[in-house]
Amino acid sequence: MKLKTTSPQYLPAIALLIIGFNSSCSQPAAKEVPAEFTLKGDVITVSEHSPLKGKLKTITVQTEPYRQEMMTAGTVKAIPTQYAEIAPPFQGRVTKSFLKLGMKTTPETPLFEISSPDFIAAQKIFFQEKSQMQQAERTLKRQKDLMANGVGTQKDLEEAQTAYEVEKKEFENAVIGIKIFKANPEKLSLGQALTVHAPIHGEVIANKVVLGQFIKDDAASVATVADLSKVWIAGQVKEKDIRYIQEKDECEIEIAALPGKKIKGKVYHVNEVVDEETRSVQVLIECNNSDHALKPGMYVSVNFIDAPTSAILVPLKAILQMNDANFVFVVTNDGKYLKRKVETGGTTGDRVVIKSGLAKGEKIVSEGGFYLLEAK
Repeated sequence: MKLKTTSPQYLPAIALLIIGFNSSCSQPAAKEVPAEFTLKGDVITVSEHSPLKGKLKTITVQTEPYRQEMMTAGTVKAIPTQYAEIAPPFQGRVTKSFLKLGMKTTPETPLFEISSPDFIAAQKIFFQEKSQMQQAERTLKRQKDLMANGVGTQKDLEEAQTAYEVEKKEFENAVIGIKIFKANPEKLSLGQALTVHAPIHGEVIANKVVLGQFIKDDAASVATVADLSKVWIAGQVKEKDIRYIQEKDECEIEIAALPGKKIKGKVYHVNEVVDEETRSVQVLIECNNSDHALKPGMYVSVNFIDAPTSAILVPLKAILQMNDANFVFVVTNDGKYLKRKVETGGTTGDRVVIKSGLAKGEKIVSEGGFYLLEAK
């Protein structure tokens, strides 16, 4: 039996295969490179040799004073108790006018005079009742003298007393009728014109009085007096934010017409009713307006400033979002990173208020946290 020999032309290839196989068996196995980070639940462990360490910046959170701010639009309004529309209580013709725009007033300042038939009728009643009361008073005095001298009767005295009381009451009513016109009964003369006085301290800001015009008793106001040294700002606050607004909270008013000018104010009143159309609540802010920079009807911006509180503020870059939730990475004592959900509040500059989820003294990733989101 003959043995089959391999052809010399195949020997080199076989030799190479044997050498390669032997070489692979004799070389040691390659070492497995550890992962840069690992994830277990919400805890991420980053290996010490990972270049990721240099990309993560951390801070220790602390509490600090914070005043929450909220902006809204507002409209300047005159304070109702410091604003008066002037209209005569009765009809008449203007005979004299003292009105000038900008004129300062007190409750005793005369504005204009009118010849009023109603006022003249009230004068006649006043003087008539005054005369009758004086006559009844003289009769009563005479009856008292007669009784004192023993020649009068008790019946006549009582009748005189009753008559006097009736006339006295009628005269008091006539005095009230004169005072309705804001006239002084002690200085009254029959036929005098009715003088219309300013009802409040302030200044004349509108004047429609024309000398000689006839003013009807149902006419609209012919002049306006207002004290604008203080005004109200009517701001509109959304119902979801109204819980942050309290009476006497400080506000800062900015005027579009006066760039750079800011006026301080305080919340005077928070309305109890929500506007059903705008879903907002009216808030009145009282402001000092001694320089009259704020004018009724003017639009302004209102910055509500809450009372100072202690709060935790962190950089905006520290806040990450996922599934409509905000979270940060907290650095644990053993150097690991814990993903933790937080509730945020207002912002100031490049920082955000943390309402819940963090405590003073905890260490968090302030920048670069998004690198940790790649952990699997």
